[in-house]
Amino acid sequence: MASHGGSITPGVGARPHTGTPADERGQASLEVLAGLPALLMAALIAFQLLVAGYSLTLADGAAEAGALAMVAGRDPAGAVHDALPGWARERVSIAEAAGRLTVALRMPSALELLGRSLEVSSSAWVRPPGGP
Repeated sequence: MASHGGSITPGVGARPHTGTPADERGQASLEVLAGLPALLMAALIAFQLLVAGYSLTLADGAAEAGALAMVAGRDPAGAVHDALPGWARERVSIAEAAGRLTVALRMPSALELLGRSLEVSSSAWVRPPGGP
């Protein structure tokens, strides 16, 4: 068998890879721009869930403060308002019936229309003073 004496050198005659081809240069920018609305929506949903949890915690603490005030013979509405931060005092409604105190709190929202319809509530029950 005869040998031709030649050798194959890798890469000889091939064009070197210099990055992305000319037709893909703006592709990454377009993908980022297309993904921004989805990313912003996900951030808004995550923020609203955090606000909902915080608002529920505030309503729960305010209901407990109001119930304790009822047991002590004090005004439960004043105790509820004192237990809430300033922004929440204007967004609260209180219902009291037969030893049950319910505090409803409208949550803040980045979208005002959404904020008007979102509400969390918490209830506390106490045995009225002198009751069975």
